[in-house]
Amino acid sequence: MAPMLAALALLALISVSEQGPHEKRLLNSLLNSYNTLERPVANESEPLEVKFGLTLQQIIDVEWNDYNLRWNDSDYGGVKDLRITPNKLWKPDVLMYNSADEGFDGTYQTNVVVRNNGSCLYVPPGIFKSTCKIDITWFPFDDQHCDMKFGSWTYDGNQLDLVLKDEAGGDLSDFITNGEWYLIGMPGKKNTITYACCPEPYVDVTFTIMIRRRTLYYFFNLIVPCVLISSMALLGFTLPPDSGEKLTLGVTILLSLTVFLNLVAETLPQVSDAIPLLGTYFNCIMFMVASSVVLTVVVLNYHHRTADIHEMPQWIKTVFLQWLPWILRMSRPGKKITRKTIMMSNRMRELELKERSSKSLLANVLDIDDDFRHVPPPPNSTASTGNLGPGTDFRRSFVRPSTMEDVGGGLGSHHRELHLILRELQFITARMKKADEEAELISDWKFAAMVVDRFCLFVFTLFTIIATVAVLLSAPHIIVQ
Repeated sequence: MAPMLAALALLALISVSEQGPHEKRLLNSLLNSYNTLERPVANESEPLEVKFGLTLQQIIDVEWNDYNLRWNDSDYGGVKDLRITPNKLWKPDVLMYNSADEGFDGTYQTNVVVRNNGSCLYVPPGIFKSTCKIDITWFPFDDQHCDMKFGSWTYDGNQLDLVLKDEAGGDLSDFITNGEWYLIGMPGKKNTITYACCPEPYVDVTFTIMIRRRTLYYFFNLIVPCVLISSMALLGFTLPPDSGEKLTLGVTILLSLTVFLNLVAETLPQVSDAIPLLGTYFNCIMFMVASSVVLTVVVLNYHHRTADIHEMPQWIKTVFLQWLPWILRMSRPGKKITRKTIMMSNRMRELELKERSSKSLLANVLDIDDDFRHVPPPPNSTASTGNLGPGTDFRRSFVRPSTMEDVGGGLGSHHRELHLILRELQFITARMKKADEEAELISDWKFAAMVVDRFCLFVFTLFTIIATVAVLLSAPHIIVQ
């Protein structure tokens, strides 16, 4: 990107003098034997001093003293200055080395103001296009330094000595402010360089234009909308999963950030030397929103899991049902989540595992209790239980008659009826127990989804705040109006 530096013409002050034949006679006397190729010095071994100055948005001031253009104003009717076209006089071939203009020299050839003491003032207006390396690392909070290197193309330092007109640099008093850039300063520096082509030293004057980008436009049109959109992504974690709009909100926000990133990319030059600060911030926010979409899918998956398809692993119970809710200070109706209850629950689970491991092999296979399923028969009942056999269920002992006379009459029918009733009760009890377990497991999955939502809300809120503050604090400046 090559910034354009404009220069306007300065009206020279015309001193009052007697006009007429004296000026004509003076011009004939000065230019009759004048050679434009002759370097105007009294001694060829001495360099000609040329004062070089630059007024931004106005003119280039070039001043030198021509030994051959001196006269006594009293001999020519008080004529103290002349305006002569530059093609009739010697003028220094000062050009901008890093010019990007098609014609290389963007100045307009104006007259040279010549005074009676030999001083020549050449003020050509022009529009300069220079090459300038742009550093976009801190965009849009960046400062740019663009150099304009002026020097003689053919005269070395022993023949033409460029001197800064003002040690402070260029004149900024008449600078017209720009809506995108703020001018910090334009210091100048004289350099003496020996090139590889020539043994003689060459003198150049380099002006450094220091500009700072005005960030008010970018702050309110790019950064503030990005922060607001990322805040909306955080609100997605507070949306109930049953609403059906949780995933749609995240995808819509991701697309919005993609559009904003494209707007930023269009304002930047296509270089790979550095990554702009604003682009880094947008990429971080986009990564956050993309991660929120992925975690939203996880939340919806947890929320809609059922006991018929999924079984909750123990690590999920430990992390998402105990420790993470305790850290996030979340409560669950009917269950108090504290460090003490978590430790007691883990202790009870360990005791249950130890108790289960101490059962007999048959109890482990049948999943029954040793002391409940094997009740010893009452005394003096060997005769009445002879038909039942050693493997008969213990519940038959409750319907065993007390006398031998009742065995033949009502034992068979009563036993079958009670056995059917018992099986129905067992079936209903098992179904109710299974329904309660399924409902509890579904409730655990929904609570785990709620915990993931709350955890993501805290983490991504902290990430957004840290990223925004880090970007603003790392910038050299925040708002430049």
